Amino acid sequence: MKQVPNGFPKDFLWGGAVAANQCEGAWNVDGKGCSMADIEELPLEYSRTKVVGFKHTKEEMLKASQDMTNYYPRRKGIDFYHTYKEDLALMKEMGFKCFRTSFNWTRIFPNGDEDEPNEAGLKFYDDLLDEMIKDGIEPVMTISHYEMPIHLISEYGGWYSKKVLDCFIHFCKVLFERYHSKVKYWIVFNQINSLGGWGEFASLGMLEDEFDDWDSAKYQATHHQLVASAMAKKIAHEIDPSMKIGMMLGDDATYYATCDPKDVFANTQFMQMSVYFYSDVLIHGEYPGYALRYFKDHHIHVEITKEEEELLKENTVDFLSFSYYHTKAKNAQEQGPIPNPYLEKSIWGWAIDPIGFRNSLNLYWDRYHMPMFIAENGLGALDEVVDGQFMMIIVSAI
Repeated sequence: MKQVPNGFPKDFLWGGAVAANQCEGAWNVDGKGCSMADIEELPLEYSRTKVVGFKHTKEEMLKASQDMTNYYPRRKGIDFYHTYKEDLALMKEMGFKCFRTSFNWTRIFPNGDEDEPNEAGLKFYDDLLDEMIKDGIEPVMTISHYEMPIHLISEYGGWYSKKVLDCFIHFCKVLFERYHSKVKYWIVFNQINSLGGWGEFASLGMLEDEFDDWDSAKYQATHHQLVASAMAKKIAHEIDPSMKIGMMLGDDATYYATCDPKDVFANTQFMQMSVYFYSDVLIHGEYPGYALRYFKDHHIHVEITKEEEELLKENTVDFLSFSYYHTKAKNAQEQGPIPNPYLEKSIWGWAIDPIGFRNSLNLYWDRYHMPMFIAENGLGALDEVVDGQFMMIIVSAI
């Protein structure tokens, strides 16, 4: 009889994760353009960030991109652009076997629609990847992680436009051709299910006041991202079949609030459209029936061509990755999820739920039976200056 595995396999990839827009800084160095992350402002009186551009006008967004007065924390990050060697040395000392970071779109294509890439930006990632490999750290690279060029938002309307899809595929092709011998694992979009509030600007690059039918527009843009993922997979395997092209979810797991069948079904429907829709399309290769029903019931219209349907079916992803931070609950009375009264919360208000992590792993495996990365997980804590030293507690791992 086959035995239950004991412990982790020898080739298990322990590691950590950041994103280029969070850590690199050097926001206008060596030809880099302005991205949506570079206009995320942190007013001094606030303890959490807000995004200039979320439910703002195009004029306000462009003004913020030229603003040199207010504090935009992602413009500085931790200066990883200049300190990556020292940071990677620390990761090596910690025993990291892999490291997930991302390419900053505007470092390579400052406006996003150029024909030729910025060589200085490519050179930075040459050096970064070489240093990771030298330190024995497997690169896990995200192609798009909340850094769309401002130009693509203002000129084309973000991912609603097929022009942006074309620009992104050009970006992917440049990366695959340059780095296929250095990067095996690729995540096309960070948390592709980032609809709702901030995510519609950060992930889709869309300003709500630019669209008459907002719900249809954001799902049309989402469709373009799904198609882009399939196109990226196709191009990558044409260049080098050994590359593994994956997708990433923000887990956003919820439990049904009670045993009332209405709550149970409400939670099922919520998880379908907030999480599983994206992975079902990219892993199974087609739009699930529940999504088509949701679109019909909510009068959402999405243009999908026969060629796109075939592309999705023939180019499913090689692995699933997801981020996990907390869980909530769902009932039939309220539109969104609610806090879980059984769980303690962190200082950020996130429910601490390690069993939920195990639950999500089981659910994803049972649904998809494919390799998985934990692309992000961790704990947000209070940052303090103690004896002149900045003390920060962040746990994040793959």
